[in-house]
Amino acid sequence: MIPIALTGSIGMGKSTVAGMFERAGVPVFDADAEVRRLQGAGGALVAAIGKRFPGSVRDGAVDREALSVLVLGQADELAALEAIVHPAVHHARTRFILDHGDSPALLFDIPLLFETGGDGAFDKVIVVSAPADIQRQRVLARPGMTPEKLDALLARQLPDEDKRARADFVIDTSGPLEQTERQVEQILACLGLAAGE
Repeated sequence: MIPIALTGSIGMGKSTVAGMFERAGVPVFDADAEVRRLQGAGGALVAAIGKRFPGSVRDGAVDREALSVLVLGQADELAALEAIVHPAVHHARTRFILDHGDSPALLFDIPLLFETGGDGAFDKVIVVSAPADIQRQRVLARPGMTPEKLDALLARQLPDEDKRARADFVIDTSGPLEQTERQVEQILACLGLAAGE
């Protein structure tokens, strides 16, 4: 089994690329989706986050906007949040590996892969990339996003050029979807993974 990490800065198209791998038959673990599940209504982390960050829980779920205001730009608060979230995500990832142990490859969508030092756990690393102006346009189109919030998020992330330099493969998502799909197919072929297997 080939463990593959998929990473890239915010707005680069990781979810789109992950979906392409999934449609090609590669099981995908989405770290962000797992965090949303754990913080959603009835999620395992709601109580712990609510206790540590008063005012961050509404209607039985973590209010991600309220939590963001409490931790963004606050290194100690962010570290406290990560100490709650990271072990739970690691547990979910371990369960995912056990559930898909017979697959020839697994893809792990991990936005902060390099920032958390997690790249050593994978045989291959794929970085999804696009020019900064396209990235900014995509992210600022998201509901609730502001230039200030984007700048704070980018300040936490390794620069795109550094991520590309550390990657085994780089997927450029600035063109049409068909171009991105061709790049995914080329990577699958390079790894000996025929689409759909």
